[in-house]
Amino acid sequence: MYFSIRHTTKFRYSSTISQSVMEVRMRPITEGVQHCLKFKLATSPRARVLNYQDYLGNAVHHFDIPGSHSQLTVVAESLVHMGTPAALVDSLAPEDWDQLDAITSRTDCADFLAPSQFAQPAPLLIELAAELGAIRRADPLSLLRQITAGMAKSFAYCPRTTRVDSPIDQALAERKGVCQDFSHIMIALARPLGIPCRYVSGYLFHRDDDQGSSEDATHAWVEALLPGLGWIGFDPTNNTVAGERHIRVAIGRDYADVPPTRGVFQGDATSELSVAVQVAPSDAPLPDELPQPIAEQLVYEQEQQQQQQQQQ
Repeated sequence: MYFSIRHTTKFRYSSTISQSVMEVRMRPITEGVQHCLKFKLATSPRARVLNYQDYLGNAVHHFDIPGSHSQLTVVAESLVHMGTPAALVDSLAPEDWDQLDAITSRTDCADFLAPSQFAQPAPLLIELAAELGAIRRADPLSLLRQITAGMAKSFAYCPRTTRVDSPIDQALAERKGVCQDFSHIMIALARPLGIPCRYVSGYLFHRDDDQGSSEDATHAWVEALLPGLGWIGFDPTNNTVAGERHIRVAIGRDYADVPPTRGVFQGDATSELSVAVQVAPSDAPLPDELPQPIAEQLVYEQEQQQQQQQQQ
């Protein structure tokens, strides 16, 4: 399936500023069944945009606007192809806890096992862990499915009840928050059990039956490393496993690693931020509109899927 994404960010300043320096993480990842086919970033006032990869492999674009301005608009447009992910088994075996320990002992995933800025231990977290039965039992996959369902049942999705820099204590105390809070809490529950977890920033194509998250905003969920399966996404906001509607942009220890925008400006002013996100199905591009390696990869994957369907 193809999706077009338009992500518009506007900063309005209370008085004229003289310079803005900013980095953004808005280009979707190309990995696995997800391919970012096109990406364009534009700014107003216009700026020369440069890019690099951070240490986690995320695409980072950055720019500098030296002239005076009273507002800044950043528009990111993407075209993404999402293949159908392999069906996920219902559960693993109890002995896969041992397999998970073996993986973490020989793999460099310490960053995704330790507490991080927004996924810290908290007294209320201990109470929630007891309530959800977040201890080593059954098998790692079944436990994560149960935590995902428990989070969706125990917390209400309420926009603007927390801020991007709110600690998880607030959402834990009020039992409400946004996808960022739900993801941080789930990460903080799973890491002490020896399950490597990372925060995913991205977009969600919404359906009518989605229980949480705003259609006009970015989305966040959790990925956990599991034996024999690799990194598997769990969306505690919508009580689901991440699938072809979850479009990944960046991964990190938590939100602090992957904010869509991060910057500074020079001037005596306050800023007001507004964000609008549109995710919609799109027609497939013509083959000659794509880079040859991507076009060949998509053709190969489609042939593989057809062969698998014929064998079933």
